[in-house]
Amino acid sequence: MTAQITAADVEVPHTRLFLAGEYVDAASGETTDVTSPVTGEVIASVAVPGREDLDRAVAAARAAQGAWSRTGVWQRAAIMHRVGDLISERRDRLARLLTLEQGKPLSEAYGDIDETAQLFHLHAEDAVRLHGETLPANDSGIRMWTFYQAVGTWAIVIPWNFPVLMFAEFVAPGLATGNAVVVKPPTHTALSLLAAVEVLEDAGVPAGLVSILPGEGAFGADLVSHPGIDAIGFIGSSATAEKIVATAGLKRSIIEASGNGPVIVLDDADIDAAARAAVRGAYFNAGQVCCATGRVLVHSRVREQFLEAAKAAAREAVLGDPFHPATTLGPMNNEATAAKVDRHLAEARERGFDIALGGGRASGYPTDLYYDFTIVDGVAPDAQLSIAETFGPVIPIVSADSDDELLRLANEDALGLQGAVFTQDIARAYRFVEEIRTGQVVVNESNGFWDINMPFGGAGGTRTGWGRIGGKHTLIDMSDLRTGVIRLR
Repeated sequence: MTAQITAADVEVPHTRLFLAGEYVDAASGETTDVTSPVTGEVIASVAVPGREDLDRAVAAARAAQGAWSRTGVWQRAAIMHRVGDLISERRDRLARLLTLEQGKPLSEAYGDIDETAQLFHLHAEDAVRLHGETLPANDSGIRMWTFYQAVGTWAIVIPWNFPVLMFAEFVAPGLATGNAVVVKPPTHTALSLLAAVEVLEDAGVPAGLVSILPGEGAFGADLVSHPGIDAIGFIGSSATAEKIVATAGLKRSIIEASGNGPVIVLDDADIDAAARAAVRGAYFNAGQVCCATGRVLVHSRVREQFLEAAKAAAREAVLGDPFHPATTLGPMNNEATAAKVDRHLAEARERGFDIALGGGRASGYPTDLYYDFTIVDGVAPDAQLSIAETFGPVIPIVSADSDDELLRLANEDALGLQGAVFTQDIARAYRFVEEIRTGQVVVNESNGFWDINMPFGGAGGTRTGWGRIGGKHTLIDMSDLRTGVIRLR
């Protein structure tokens, strides 16, 4: 099929570091090639920062942050609104570039850019309503009150699946509350973000408050351990999160790590609706989402019905060129993630699970990152498809005979980020919402549900982190609660 927009129509405006308000080459002059998962072609060579660049960025952030934190909140909010407006004006160019470097369908890329703009508007409004309280004191001559102040300079480490949107999830509330940020995206998905931040100067964001330094593992360790960094925001895998926490020590942090569902389908559910939602949650962004469907735990009484409904829904997914408007499933982003899906499916075959649909990489495309939508039935609870974050367009189905057993299976997993339950019984819904050990539980909706005003994060006792991303909660987590005490008499 012929796309209305092609890769040839995509402009790559910036490949240099965004350091203290300017686009500059890395001090070392080092660059690395960026290859599109869509076409397999090298689309740019992006600058790779080193310690000298990091020191400059942190010094600039610290120099600018004090004056920014003393700027009136209404003035900061007005600037955040202008950032949102300017991103909206550039949505076409940014969405096309995002699709080319990341692989997601263009319709999804437009959604990312639109929500990025919305986040700057939302957090501008949140900031002017962030307030403390007056506290009663035992001593009538004492007055006590609380208020919020910026923490300082944040290191923000974001992954490759939503490079622009996840930037905004931290930077919009961070700037709105008076902080400065040094952001590290991966080198292979930095182009759309480098293009997006060109709006900052036009919006009135002071130079130095934001730097974008694309880098990989060792550079990330240098960033979070830098003595000029006061706090850390991270989104990514649990394994990387553990390394960051070990490196960062007592620095303030917001950590959002891996998820693995579950989607629970009870025997009274609307099976067709549950199947469509589960499928949608597994093919959005090719399943490369922390709150993707992950695994489906189905009451055995309706397992066969669910399987057939899921296969029917999955056949409506359109794999192909992400620039074509009919495409709903684009290529995976990178070989390492696709290879993990290969390994999980290889184990499924070795153990005799039923590959009910798909099962491997699709042929006839420009790269081998295009993956057939896959459904695996009869998966054992201890299989990699069940216990690990597969991060691809795959639905593993595990069945159980009772609500108690479904809850037990749900809570055995250590990746308690977001879960979903499908039922028409309000009492059963309440039970699962309260007892599934995940940070969020959605009822009769795709596990991929997300809203910019929703507090999103992991559950205690799991490997999914702490803190919340979304709405006023991120502003609170990115601020220090200060208490004032004064004697009047």
